Amino acid sequence: MNIEHILYKAIDLKPITIEEGEFLFLNAPLSLLSFCANEVKNKLRKHEDRNKVGWIIDRNINLSNICVTRCKFCNFSRSKNSSEAFVTTMEEYKQKISELFKIGGRQVLLQGGMNPDFGLDYYCKLFSDLKKTFPGIILHALGPAEIAYISKQSGKSYREVLETLHSSGLDSLPGAGAEILVDRVRKIISPSKCSSKEWLDVMHEAHILNLPTSATMVFGHKETILERMEHLVKLRELQDKKPDYSEGFITFIPWPFYSKGTRLEKEFGKFPEISSQEYIRMIALSRLMLNNIKNIQASWLTVGKAAGQVCLHSGANDFGSIMMEEHVVSAAGANYSLDENEMVVAIKEAGFVPMQRNSKYEFV
Repeated sequence: MNIEHILYKAIDLKPITIEEGEFLFLNAPLSLLSFCANEVKNKLRKHEDRNKVGWIIDRNINLSNICVTRCKFCNFSRSKNSSEAFVTTMEEYKQKISELFKIGGRQVLLQGGMNPDFGLDYYCKLFSDLKKTFPGIILHALGPAEIAYISKQSGKSYREVLETLHSSGLDSLPGAGAEILVDRVRKIISPSKCSSKEWLDVMHEAHILNLPTSATMVFGHKETILERMEHLVKLRELQDKKPDYSEGFITFIPWPFYSKGTRLEKEFGKFPEISSQEYIRMIALSRLMLNNIKNIQASWLTVGKAAGQVCLHSGANDFGSIMMEEHVVSAAGANYSLDENEMVVAIKEAGFVPMQRNSKYEFV
């Protein structure tokens, strides 16, 4: 294989194969990958937006920490009988969302895993009550794994579940639960969670319904480089299947795995931390391979401000959220934070114009 030939393909917005992606990851200089990823980023964006970087104020509220899947990489979940188990009350929702509104945020990320006591009716009532209490709130909630679980509980199809939730107030579907979309890996790290096909099938139904979605990846555990590229190609191929009226995946967000205290670490030993260079390399490869997904988000929350800033020069065009109240990745060892002013300054320091956006990645 030839590095330059593959990169010219990418810059021409032609699809790179799984094997070509692996070859670039292992052999291409990072500076060259970053340069070419920026070329792709600029081709996919309007000329007037090329120097703008999006960011958002939102709040992550966990519905509960009770989850039956008990994924081996997760320190957050608890069994129903645990003394540390909780279910968020309506009064707590009201307090947390009021605090979000006071600082100018409108989007709430609602997640909580597979709680066997939460059925479709529970979520519908919760979403409806939150919409009535907080007009204008944007609910970015659940994920494909939860939708697949609710579908099995209720005996309804993915589309029926999504339609019902959407009519109750669901605005967009996060890409949570993707981890690595290869079943060999999923059987090791999350054997009780939905399969890669189920995850993709839920997202396809969401795209048919024109429900905005995001795509994610958690890497640096038991996957190979080739399997990371397979994950990206599966996302790209699903995006190609979306109807013309649907945006499909609005963004892609890769996160490095943190192993501290997880059952994966206890079973396999300590995992080496993903270096800043490797994370930036993954951002660049993501931009080169995902030629039909408009936005790539740099996860400063998991890699820190400095690495996030470099990602903005390596294909990423979004800096994510100030993320009020995050518990899942921090429980496994990620401890970075930025307030609103620090977020704006960080983007300016990187040489870009900070632009607050909404959940659809529209500048506001």
